[in-house]
Amino acid sequence: MRFPIRALPALLLAAAAACGGSPPPAALAPPRPDSAATLVLRPGDVIRIRVFDHEELSGEYLIDENAVLLLPLLGETNVRDLAVPELRTRIRAGYAQLFTRAFITITPLFRVAVLGEVVKPGLYSVDPTLTVYDLLALASGPLRTANERKTRLLRGGQEIALGIDPASLARATLRELGIRSGDQILVPRRSFTRDDLVIVLQLANLVVALYAILR
Repeated sequence: MRFPIRALPALLLAAAAACGGSPPPAALAPPRPDSAATLVLRPGDVIRIRVFDHEELSGEYLIDENAVLLLPLLGETNVRDLAVPELRTRIRAGYAQLFTRAFITITPLFRVAVLGEVVKPGLYSVDPTLTVYDLLALASGPLRTANERKTRLLRGGQEIALGIDPASLARATLRELGIRSGDQILVPRRSFTRDDLVIVLQLANLVVALYAILR
């Protein structure tokens, strides 16, 4: 039995195609960002509170599915459609009735999943003033197989177009990009990597070896 050497290029092309990824889904319209003054809290957001000299009150508190925030001593607060500055005023006023000269910092956080070609994929509570690349750094950075230029935003299983060039992506904050709790940042795999090249070369050597045996 003879193995036709002219079939070798086709086999190599097929192997290379098998190593590539599937094309991304059609993108939806870009999200609308909240401005710094009108950042509205949503279920799934986290509030980080630090009450100096009262560490037992400090921590990160999740806004539940009913838009209710449960805080120590203050109890439940409905934050539906509430802007961050207004929440700060409410919390500081509440603790001021309990403690004199209480110094309080309040930071809203988004819970965002980082998936794909990163060292530590998972769910992260992040400051909305961070950039996408800051978020990737929290996940210990991309793998060498990552295609950072094609980083995608997924919401509800659908892709959201960021509408921004890669250079600006490094400077834009999560808030400016319209990212919110529940979103997923997906770092895809390169369509053809160094590891894929090694596999293709190994396949080529195998094909040549088989041809030498069967001719």
